[in-house]
Amino acid sequence: MPRRDKKTRGRPREFDADKALERAMRVFWRKGFLAASLTDLTRAMRISRPSLYAAFGDKEQLFRNALERYFEGPSSYARESLRAPTARAVVEKILYGVINMLTGPGSPATCMWVRCALSSGDGRLRAEFAAQRAEGHALLRRRLDRAVEEGDLPAGSDTSALAHLVLTVNYGLTVQATTGATRKDLERVANAVLGDWPSA
Repeated sequence: MPRRDKKTRGRPREFDADKALERAMRVFWRKGFLAASLTDLTRAMRISRPSLYAAFGDKEQLFRNALERYFEGPSSYARESLRAPTARAVVEKILYGVINMLTGPGSPATCMWVRCALSSGDGRLRAEFAAQRAEGHALLRRRLDRAVEEGDLPAGSDTSALAHLVLTVNYGLTVQATTGATRKDLERVANAVLGDWPSA
């Protein structure tokens, strides 16, 4: 697997790989995986195709690097939310985290992960998206299991179903925003979920 910080043979690299990856992330975020052409990517990254291949590998590997950057940056709220003190606070941080991302300045009004998962084709990426979805569900379910143990959620709560509910709403907010829903519309959805959240 090529590494972004590995020097290529010959002349030193004449571009900032970190900035180029940021620009690639923005292209995938706006267009999705399949619709983002190599021409779109190289033009946005301001590099040639040989430079892209030398620094990042093929389009799939570039996308994986860009998606990791997305997880560590714009979408970092998802993992950070799991540290909230209560289950309700976790859900609030997840839902308002995605709303803030979708409606923030310069945002494409979509979630890069959702957009690309829906346009990943039938290749290797599809299985990787499925694994990422399952991992996200497992992490949230474990946090909700802890809430049951701590008496924060009622005993016998179906934490797997609750985790699926929260993630489904999260993905749904992205679809709503992509098709023109306002922040106020999205907040109504989040508040409805939070208003019905079970308490011990």
